[in-house]
Amino acid sequence: MISSELETRELITLGGDGVLLRATYHKTTGKARNDATALHKRMGVAFLNPLSTPRALIGDSAVYWASSFAARGYPSFRLDLPGLGDTFGEVPNELITFINDGGYAAIVSSKIKELTDSFGLKGAVIYGHCAGGTTAVYAAAECKECKGLILTAPYFNAANLLTPKLSPQMVDWARRSKVGELLRATYTRMRELRKKPGKGTLPGNAHFGLLSHWKKVLSNGLPILILKSAEPAALGSSKLRSSNFDYLGYIASFAVRSNQITVKVIEGTDHSFANRAGRAAVRQYTEAWLSEYFPQESADAPLLQHQSLQASGKLVS
Repeated sequence: MISSELETRELITLGGDGVLLRATYHKTTGKARNDATALHKRMGVAFLNPLSTPRALIGDSAVYWASSFAARGYPSFRLDLPGLGDTFGEVPNELITFINDGGYAAIVSSKIKELTDSFGLKGAVIYGHCAGGTTAVYAAAECKECKGLILTAPYFNAANLLTPKLSPQMVDWARRSKVGELLRATYTRMRELRKKPGKGTLPGNAHFGLLSHWKKVLSNGLPILILKSAEPAALGSSKLRSSNFDYLGYIASFAVRSNQITVKVIEGTDHSFANRAGRAAVRQYTEAWLSEYFPQESADAPLLQHQSLQASGKLVS
């Protein structure tokens, strides 16, 4: 593993299994020091790329969250998967299809093990946004070092049905812009309304392979935090909004305990969670969840004060 140190962050290269993967390591501080005697008791957090977005995520939001979690005593790592960001490799022509089929899962599983072994961690929680959440679920189903999942704006349907011919950049735009989000929501709701699935019946555009991996992750007992932005109304129609299949309710039926899945809805933000309301809320909810499920010693350095949630946006549990 090659590293280049800079203050509380370190550029690292994970080279196991012949795959060179670039990442940024956010160090803990103070009592939550980074030597082996301290780290072996700690849980790390690993961030994955959503589609072609680099590891910093939109508006450097992942930098903010990783720094915040590290200050709380959770060493954090932002990974660039092959072909994305600073990691060399070829991007598949149909990137979203590749992701939806679990194309990055084996590499992520291998790199999570490499991280835990190299830094002596007791395990890692994988953070995945949107398509990164899909990769996280596939990887978690096979990776024993993964101890939990944090998923922002996950999807459960075969997302490539909407834009199978578009470039990864256009698909990325459709997933992170407000206009694209509205178009996707409207299209999906119209499809589901036409299909009119029976109660408890999966709609035709469900991603059955992904859902089967959800079942495996849940059967393994991993705790999962799901954060969602408030969904945009499709052409102002509450009827269309109510026609959506309840995927969260469906996957919750496979949980092995009542508190295994935590779901929070954040208002005042968009799909990226990159504005002030989204960044503050993701930080607050995630830190509370980490403290509940993976308690560990906090740093003794002064923590950044949470932004006023009343001023930055309303939270809905």
